Amino acid sequence: MRRITGAAALTLLLALAACSGGGSGDEAAKAGDGKLRVVTTTGQVADLARNVGGDRVTVTALMGPGIDPHLYKASAGDVERLRRADLILYNGLHLEAKMGEVLERLGASRPVAAAAETIPGDELISPDGYEGTHDPHVWFDLTLWSHAVDAVRDALIELDPDHAAGYRTRATAYARELSALDAYVREQLATVPVAQRVLITAHDAFTYFGRAYGFEVRGLQGISTATEAGAADVQGLARFIAERRIPALFVETSVSPKAIEAVRAAVHSRGFDVGVGGELYSDALGDAGTPAGTYLGMVRHNVDTIVAALTGAAP
Repeated sequence: MRRITGAAALTLLLALAACSGGGSGDEAAKAGDGKLRVVTTTGQVADLARNVGGDRVTVTALMGPGIDPHLYKASAGDVERLRRADLILYNGLHLEAKMGEVLERLGASRPVAAAAETIPGDELISPDGYEGTHDPHVWFDLTLWSHAVDAVRDALIELDPDHAAGYRTRATAYARELSALDAYVREQLATVPVAQRVLITAHDAFTYFGRAYGFEVRGLQGISTATEAGAADVQGLARFIAERRIPALFVETSVSPKAIEAVRAAVHSRGFDVGVGGELYSDALGDAGTPAGTYLGMVRHNVDTIVAALTGAAP
């Protein structure tokens, strides 16, 4: 698929915003097969839309399994999907990088909502070195992600008020599932000895996870994979692992494993061998039809993988 980059993407998308109106209310509800066409950026937001929207929506995620939203560039097909959407949902908090600015401007002509930007500011994390921005990886704290459920519910109700009761019912039911999973996560992570509660990954996507569940988190890259790790970063993390005798580090499905392998090699040169505890889903869900193809399944997979590796239960 041809990729549209930089100013060309911005110009084309803004032209669409200016020239083509999005459906809303009854007009949107009558489009096509009668379902609302919802286009999302990430799989996590798409999964929210499917759970809250139910049979009232047809959901398309622009970013599939293994896709890094920090580096994503819109394709020509994406432009057409956005043009035809009744509702556009995205994460926000700069997760989608420059694409977020485009989506905000599209909001002048069609319903657009940033699910994560409804979270109260005092609950967001502002990383060192990223003044004026917040860490966008809020879905790793299930309590915070419940705010995103509310945002999607409200966006659908505003677009399709005649079916508000259904959206509210499904949102409430899904919030209960999040609460139950949060209890499971806490129960499982409590089995990891306190000294071993250190999560080391390719990039710093798990800070909310660490704050919510009592883990020290170290990412080789910053909160965005657009920031490359240097030799000093690799050596610094390797020294930390060797000194703390951390039993495992983790690769991510949406990030190349090369940098993590470099860390492993650097740790080995210090006389300590650290294993790869498994593959975590960070910025993208798994393949459709697999357990990790849903948000709930992705979280469960990550937690089970982390616990198994850090307690020595991994095969």
